[in-house]
Amino acid sequence: MKKIDFKKTLKPLYNPPAGEFASVEVPQMQFVKVDGDGDPNTAPTYRSAVEWLYGVSYATKFAAKAALGKDYVVPPLEGLWWADDPKSFITRAKDQWRWTMMIMAPDFVTRDMFENAVAKTSGKLGQPPQSLRLEPYGEGLSLQTLHVGSYDDEAPVLARLHGEVMPSKGMAFNGPHHEIYLSDPRRTEPARLKTILRQPVSIEPALLTPALRA
Repeated sequence: MKKIDFKKTLKPLYNPPAGEFASVEVPQMQFVKVDGDGDPNTAPTYRSAVEWLYGVSYATKFAAKAALGKDYVVPPLEGLWWADDPKSFITRAKDQWRWTMMIMAPDFVTRDMFENAVAKTSGKLGQPPQSLRLEPYGEGLSLQTLHVGSYDDEAPVLARLHGEVMPSKGMAFNGPHHEIYLSDPRRTEPARLKTILRQPVSIEPALLTPALRA
């Protein structure tokens, strides 16, 4: 049985360049999701969310293998991040952050598989988070780059994206900041962490310079 690795089959989504922002069209996919808020380093709900996401994701993986004969590598953890003031990501005011943590579930994972996986994981972790769900999510046109380094070193990269790259392209925000964690922070030193930074965008004609409009 061949194991599917979505980082390879969906390579444009998981292999952006480092040091520059590339455009990518992100299709609709389904995800296991949990919502929360606050500093991910200290909020107990964050740790619980990640435990549940991995528990359910591995349970659905084994269910798909048994029922459908389809095996796959569980995709990386991802996070959608937003705040009332986007500058809080540059200033790293983490207590102001809101988040949705998620892991992609292949389209052949059914709702029955998901619900059975939740029930199975409940036997280990207890009552599931109220916001735990399986739902589609699509972003469309986005800019993304590969960041190598600690999470707190993202601030200058995001400042350049928001203050230079997006305005120069006549682009506006079209969804929350998105991160995809390619490294395990428990086993990787901060300077070597690999994180995809993605921002869904829209083209705003009013923001274009005359030269760009032409």
